[in-house]
Amino acid sequence: MSNLPSCPQCHSELTYEDGELVICPECGHEWAKNSVAAEDSEQTKHVRDAVGNLLADGDTVTVIKDLKVKGSSLVVKVGTKVKNIRLVDGDHDIDCKIDGIGAMQLKSEFVKKV
Repeated sequence: MSNLPSCPQCHSELTYEDGELVICPECGHEWAKNSVAAEDSEQTKHVRDAVGNLLADGDTVTVIKDLKVKGSSLVVKVGTKVKNIRLVDGDHDIDCKIDGIGAMQLKSEFVKKV
């Protein structure tokens, strides 16, 4: 067995070497052999809700403000529960599905952890 590190993105152990790179065949992520520790520290982004609670994938949150859905006449009302959130990079850092509206992205400043 090889002593190559697991993939820092999908945590697969099926990685292989290609010159100075380590490659994950499952997600296609490539990184330099000596940069694994640096990438792990960069990926630990902390996302907090409107009151400062730390959010994680799979949490349930409540919307604290009426939010207009861009490009639609729909509104996400105050108190709407959003289950099983997923944290993503970008300005809108929560990816979720809202009953009656569908898949959308929210900003963490407009939600509160339940």
